[in-house]
Amino acid sequence: MIRIGANPIIWSNDDLKEIGGDITLETCLREAKQAGVEGLELGKKFPRDVSTLTETLAPYGLACIGGWHSIKLLERSAQEEFEDSLKHRTLLKGMGTDVFIVAEVSNTIQGNRAMPLSKRPHMQAADWAPYGKKMTDFADMLKVEGFRLCYHHHMGGIVESREDIAHFMDHTGPNVNLLFDTGHLTWAGCDPVEVARSYKKRISHVHCKDVRPEILAKSKAGDWSFLDSVVGMGDEIGIFTIPGMGSVNYVNVFKELSGYSGWVVLEAEQDPKKANPLENATQGIANLKRFLAEAGLK
Repeated sequence: MIRIGANPIIWSNDDLKEIGGDITLETCLREAKQAGVEGLELGKKFPRDVSTLTETLAPYGLACIGGWHSIKLLERSAQEEFEDSLKHRTLLKGMGTDVFIVAEVSNTIQGNRAMPLSKRPHMQAADWAPYGKKMTDFADMLKVEGFRLCYHHHMGGIVESREDIAHFMDHTGPNVNLLFDTGHLTWAGCDPVEVARSYKKRISHVHCKDVRPEILAKSKAGDWSFLDSVVGMGDEIGIFTIPGMGSVNYVNVFKELSGYSGWVVLEAEQDPKKANPLENATQGIANLKRFLAEAGLK
């Protein structure tokens, strides 16, 4: 069964707090419900204890899907990472979700607005095996606790390109799942349809945003940073948009994901002053439902 959710980054950016900083959590929850989502991922404005979060979401009938958890496995052991995740694990378990989203942040440049994406970190060939071993150990520990590790490939990090994804997946075990993000794949020059086909059995969470090809071209030509590309330079709109408004062929992507069961999450982070969150969420959810139906997924 597929459930449709959203990420609050549509309303407020977690990396640049001034982007959507004036939008309250209550507004986000009310508009998300109005747009037709069943659940939300966590954002920085969300309370992080089970009781308060439950009380916050209950009036809107929204589920807690899970949320980003930063890891530093390049610097720490799997056991250290597992121990550091206790607070996050406790929250997710209390909220009844098994989606455990992780991304390596020890050397990422995604949050540095002054750093162009061409300066992102790269792994040496010999480093993938030990890193993959630690990731697998961490995922196995989470599995015992009832969680599915969903690794978020991301622009500006060590797992960005198609080659990176291949190395990562080849050097990790079956409990390491891929968070499949159509926007980051497209931006990185990958074919989302091909990636979905290649890793269908290990895709356990899906993020849906589209990419404006004209902004992508400008970003690459100007060697923009991740955040400049997302927010947009000057009065110009950013690189991401809702599904159906960019270059991603969602029907073909979803056809490759036949049999998928889990969350399909609308993202499309943009400056809310340039792209109205409620309007975008409403249209984005409608488009996702149409694409899923055309692909034969329910």
